[in-house]
Amino acid sequence: MDYVTWINWALALLSIGFGAMGWLAPRYTMEKVDLKDQGSTMGTSEVRAASGALFVMAGVGALIIGSAAAFAMIGFIWAGGALGRITSLVLDGQTRTKWIFAASEVAVAAIALGINL
Repeated sequence: MDYVTWINWALALLSIGFGAMGWLAPRYTMEKVDLKDQGSTMGTSEVRAASGALFVMAGVGALIIGSAAAFAMIGFIWAGGALGRITSLVLDGQTRTKWIFAASEVAVAAIALGINL
């Protein structure tokens, strides 16, 4: 396996790992990102879907398909997260945690897109 394949697999597994936390441990994830479910369970459902299973299936799909385009899509997904996070930094206010998350999302996106496009 060449280094690009190793990096792609690592980013896919990273996506699956973080996604699994959101999907299977939504309350833990919500605590880490300062979210509260207001009793309808819709908040928990949103974390399971958008912060969880979406990332799991993106990683699984990339591993199954195995093409550069599939691994680039992981980069686009993380770039979408970064775009939303940066928008929040500008419009909603800045926190250290937001900056850390934004930097991480930008890094994953840049690596995945840089080696696959």
